[in-house]
Amino acid sequence: MNELARMTWPEAQALIAKDPIAFLPIGSTEPHGPHLCLDTDVTIALAQTKEACRRLEARGIPTLILPPVAYGLTNFTDGFAGRITIRPGTLFVLLEDICEGIGQEGVSRIVLSNAHLEPAHIEIIRSLVLDFAGPSDERCRDNPHVIFPDNTRRRWAGTLGAEFQSGECHAGSYEASIVMAADPDAVRMDELRALEPVDLHLIESMRAGKLSFKEMGSDAAYCGDPASASAAEGEETIGRLAEMLVTSIDEAWPGLGAK
Repeated sequence: MNELARMTWPEAQALIAKDPIAFLPIGSTEPHGPHLCLDTDVTIALAQTKEACRRLEARGIPTLILPPVAYGLTNFTDGFAGRITIRPGTLFVLLEDICEGIGQEGVSRIVLSNAHLEPAHIEIIRSLVLDFAGPSDERCRDNPHVIFPDNTRRRWAGTLGAEFQSGECHAGSYEASIVMAADPDAVRMDELRALEPVDLHLIESMRAGKLSFKEMGSDAAYCGDPASASAAEGEETIGRLAEMLVTSIDEAWPGLGAK
């Protein structure tokens, strides 16, 4: 796996010369119930990224994994210890600088592999890619082409199970299963198995103006049904997320890997 942070500069130079697809995993540092670590979203972003890279490399397409972004907008977990949030403008500029910076090194294609689902966080990413629309756009002809396969869009959300589609998936079965598959030592299994399902009516609560899990009635920073999670479900979900990334890449840059 070609992780930039684990390479020397001559190794990085040799790989970039092959015109790889670069992935920027994006997560957060925030509470995920009493059973998952604060870096859960980073773990998920890395898991889906690495599986996508395996699939692309098997087709002869070079890939490069950038160091993950571990911070985002985390207002929904306000009131629970360990949360770190940054301002919307900070997130935008941070992602913009990373894309421009690696672009200056010769990388021409970047995939934003996001796993943090807070709506305001996702809106920042959606707005960012408009400034990196590809070389055909006069505004960014000197910048890399950046895409954002967004799993909250209906096309992809429909592939990720009922809990995800309901919105009741913060540290529930969806996320807990992925972590069980990708980093099982990070799951507090005794805590997880003792948790009751929690339905915060998340979508309705947001429409009613509630902006945090505490306002919605959560006292443990989770919703959904974490006790039903399994590593098998996690492996399957990672595969579906990787397929989303790979399909989006094939659509954005057709003909990659063609002999």
